[in-house]
Amino acid sequence: MGKRGIVALAAVAVMVTGCSPGSAGEVDAENEAATTMTRTPRITDDSGRPPVTFDPCYDIPDDIMTAAGYDAAKKEVADMPMGSYTFLGCAYEGTISTPGVLARYDLLVMAGNVSLDEELEKNRDIAATASINGRPALLEVGPKNVETCRYVLETDFGIVILSRLYQKDHPGPVPQSEWCNGFEQTVSAIETFIQD
Repeated sequence: MGKRGIVALAAVAVMVTGCSPGSAGEVDAENEAATTMTRTPRITDDSGRPPVTFDPCYDIPDDIMTAAGYDAAKKEVADMPMGSYTFLGCAYEGTISTPGVLARYDLLVMAGNVSLDEELEKNRDIAATASINGRPALLEVGPKNVETCRYVLETDFGIVILSRLYQKDHPGPVPQSEWCNGFEQTVSAIETFIQD
């Protein structure tokens, strides 16, 4: 997929449209807002599970990822069709790195049609229950994924995994207490783009 480990993140965009009251444009704007775009999933499986309706590489705006410190121009599709389930993924490299001072984080955002309960069962030894903007979630941190902080958010179709890898700028391990520094804010921002 990438040269380094992959991990996940997100951020927030606000779209503002203005019309003067009573104008003909107001009706069109209301009709437009009421119509949601539904994209045909790039990958489907034969499992009978719900189709994955959130596509990280297309549904997270590039400018949001860039503002969060990731190189959206170099994002890579990271899909995982498995037959019995599907994951649509997008990998990002971080842009902030000053040797000896600041590290860089790489992200992988994956949307899949497995349940939060299935994820908890698989990673029970490193998972703790959490909530992001009121959405049920898991926080996964542990020796299985060294220097990685992972949030798993529940959706109507399954889950979205946001996995961030700390690309250290020094030899030796990064203390586990630093793996998730500041990540919840990023996850909270990207959560707003997940439409159920």
